[in-house]
Amino acid sequence: MRKADVAEPARRVGSQGDASHRHAATIESNVSVRSVALTVLAVAATMYVLHWAREAFIPIVLSILISYALEPIVARLTRVHIHRMIAAGLVVMMTGGALGYAAYSLSDDVSAIVAQLPEAAQRLRRSLQRDGGNGAIDQVKKAAEELQKTADQAAGSNPTPRNVTRVQIEEPAINVREYITWGSASLIAFTGQATLVFFFVFFLLASGDLFKRKLVKLAGPSLEKKKITVQILDEINHQIARFLFVRIVTSVVVGIATWIAFWTIGLKQAALWGTAAGIFNTVPYFGPVIVAATTAIVGFLQFGTVAMAAYVAGISLVITSIEGWLLTPWLTSRTARTNEVAIFIALIFWSFVWGIWGTLLAVPMLVAVKAYCDHIEDLKPVGELLGE
Repeated sequence: MRKADVAEPARRVGSQGDASHRHAATIESNVSVRSVALTVLAVAATMYVLHWAREAFIPIVLSILISYALEPIVARLTRVHIHRMIAAGLVVMMTGGALGYAAYSLSDDVSAIVAQLPEAAQRLRRSLQRDGGNGAIDQVKKAAEELQKTADQAAGSNPTPRNVTRVQIEEPAINVREYITWGSASLIAFTGQATLVFFFVFFLLASGDLFKRKLVKLAGPSLEKKKITVQILDEINHQIARFLFVRIVTSVVVGIATWIAFWTIGLKQAALWGTAAGIFNTVPYFGPVIVAATTAIVGFLQFGTVAMAAYVAGISLVITSIEGWLLTPWLTSRTARTNEVAIFIALIFWSFVWGIWGTLLAVPMLVAVKAYCDHIEDLKPVGELLGE
């Protein structure tokens, strides 16, 4: 038999093997592309549902997080033989009373700021005119008008009928009445949602470990599985509760320190700006910058100098920097800490989906997700990506 006769079937077998490998690679590639496409569609659908039903999701998430933060207090009360429902009611009423008293105490400062808005706006306008800022704004407006005229001429103008005068309606650059009306409607909606949140928090605290017992029951008949499930749930609850407690403590510290510092230098409504600093301190990166920029404007309007504006903003940044570099790392040394990239992505995602509420809730939700992922075997890679 000739060598060519033996080599020919070998080449055919080799070519068939190569063809089968190429076919398998093509199928694998198609499956991969299809999986990515389905994942993208699923994420887009989830974002749409979260945004569409945000009025329902935000109170639920906020209530769950508040219940985690208040659970240690309720647990301490139950240890002194107070019925859990009574303890939950006391804690919720005390929390609501404290928030209501704080809002009532700051109402005078809010009214004073609203009363000072017209004068502050006039002072700011005079300052811009004196510094030439209004001239730059006028130049931008003139450039926009010229561009609009050019676009109208290129598109062709509508001929005006005889005996008819063309009228151009100029809309104000900032419609203050519209913002006030929108703010009033938002305040009413916020009051209704706050009431729902307080009732939901009460029911969550009064139910105690009901859901934990249900999850343990669903874990299976094995005693070992039940024990592991209890340990995982306890660890997750501990980490989330500790993180929320740390955020509350650090925000209170920042708020009080800012209030004392602003009161010392004579800034008006120091208590209100201290409260704002404490609230926005829960938002990483953006919160301190917003507070610093706002207080800089307030300091400039009150004292009238750029140096004092920078001084006020500098005080705010120093306080938040000390809290971020020293206090928070020390208190969160044993909690589920996340990396900065994951925090930044979470802020962008939840701000896009839920607006300002998403900005405030992004980090607590991220920590909760990481705590769950760290203790569930199939989700540990996700926890590794979110961790430091």
